[in-house]
Amino acid sequence: MTDRSDEEQLEFARSQGRVLFTFNASDFCRIHAELLADGESHAGIVVAPQQRYSVGERVRRLLKLIAAKTAEEMHDQLEFLSRWA
Repeated sequence: MTDRSDEEQLEFARSQGRVLFTFNASDFCRIHAELLADGESHAGIVVAPQQRYSVGERVRRLLKLIAAKTAEEMHDQLEFLSRWA
């Protein structure tokens, strides 16, 4: 799905009930706000700056997030990986 738009990426994740992980914070922050304003929902979005963390650090932070929040708690949430040090 690498050639799909941001909206298509999120729609696919929504259809699968999956949280979306992205480096595209600005667009997905906007899409998140628009969806909620329109009464739509999603399973969750996690954003991270692409160059800021090593792959290992991303995984460590994602594991902390996964351990702290259930799928239900992620529903309609926008999480920044920077919060999960």
